[in-house]
Amino acid sequence: MRDTVLVLGANGRIGRALVDAFAAAGWRVRAQMRREPGYTLPAGVSPVICDALDTAALIEAARGADVLVNALNPDYTRWRELVPPLAASVLAVARASGATLMLPGNVYNFGAELPSLLTETTPQVAHTERGQIRIALEQQMRDAAADGVRSIVIRAGDFFGGGPGSWFDLVIAKDIAKGRVTLPGPADVPHAWAFLPDLAQVFVAVAARRAELAPFETLHFAGETLTGAQLHEALQQVCGRPLKRGQLPWWLLRLASPVVPIFRALAEMRYLWLRPHRLDDTRLRRLIGEPPHTPLSRALAASLASIHSDAVVTAVAA
Repeated sequence: MRDTVLVLGANGRIGRALVDAFAAAGWRVRAQMRREPGYTLPAGVSPVICDALDTAALIEAARGADVLVNALNPDYTRWRELVPPLAASVLAVARASGATLMLPGNVYNFGAELPSLLTETTPQVAHTERGQIRIALEQQMRDAAADGVRSIVIRAGDFFGGGPGSWFDLVIAKDIAKGRVTLPGPADVPHAWAFLPDLAQVFVAVAARRAELAPFETLHFAGETLTGAQLHEALQQVCGRPLKRGQLPWWLLRLASPVVPIFRALAEMRYLWLRPHRLDDTRLRRLIGEPPHTPLSRALAASLASIHSDAVVTAVAA
């Protein structure tokens, strides 16, 4: 019998990648979304059209599921309003179904003084509201383990690939068709990245070994660690031409913050571009072996192709 997974937020970037990865691995996949899918679902995937706050509908959708993935991604400016009730709904579904709950984590939990190497035991001392919300969310999962709810957090750096909606496409590669790359931070600061298709395959691999884990577990996916200069050079190689390098005008975001909430939210996260950091994936490797890793040139080419309709990529390394 094949295992069954219910992916919550399947219309989002990480949700789409997870649906594709689980389906490709032979799982029976149920894909929850608020509206009809904005893309063609893989063959055999069952759509579940309902709001993620409709707990009763989700409990029904999760009947018989072995794994439940919380890939819900509320609007960045509405986390305080939406994340707590969504988390409560998801935990109720996990408790009722007995499915193992999985969550994509991020590095917000470690605050402005985050060390250069992030392990699963690095203290979580977030100073931003979003970091505090993420810490509370994971703590609720940890507490629920005492009631028999098994859960796994897989933490990764900033996403790229899988379409628009990240720092990579909204800032760094936004004007690449015009021959320009925009860096959010100094060119010599290492930054953690995760290519979404690789991260999704990590979820599948960990889900297959879930019985070997503690009731609550956190794992880190290292992905790519790149300085701005290294990313710039890699993009030039993929595009096959020189690209001008500029800096994000943070002063403009701060100036507009009082009237543009998303700018205020983004400005709060500037520290992540000023502090060097990478994730240690030793525990993940111990569990699944060598993590999936698409060569950087191919990952960048696929990412650019997913956000630009014009031919910005003229040469792709094999």
